[in-house]
Amino acid sequence: MLTTETTVGERFARAFLAKDWDAVAGLVDPAVDFRGLTPGRPWEATTADDLIQLVLRQWIEPTDEVYEVIGVTSDRVVDRERVTYRFRVRNPDGDHVCEQTAYYDTESERIVKLRVLCSGFLPRAGRG
Repeated sequence: MLTTETTVGERFARAFLAKDWDAVAGLVDPAVDFRGLTPGRPWEATTADDLIQLVLRQWIEPTDEVYEVIGVTSDRVVDRERVTYRFRVRNPDGDHVCEQTAYYDTESERIVKLRVLCSGFLPRAGRG
């Protein structure tokens, strides 16, 4: 049977990449347990507002234009959900590609625990 239903993780990824902070807030529990790792540092948040204001808005800044979502895939690892998303972003430093993998748990269709690993913004042309 073919299904077109999207997971909470897929909806989270697309809302994040669109900078739709209201949609992100609607998908994340107010008391979310968040940990993330980017090439430069670890990140933590214990509220949806902190996750959005202090983490996600730093990861994709106002000058960052996400101009292509290359792919969004989801799967399960036993009883934990996983979503991976790769995208192209343009900013004053040039064109980049980035990928993030998120592992998450939900309750009542909201993310209550979220762990994200980020590749960082990699120059689209690759290394010289």
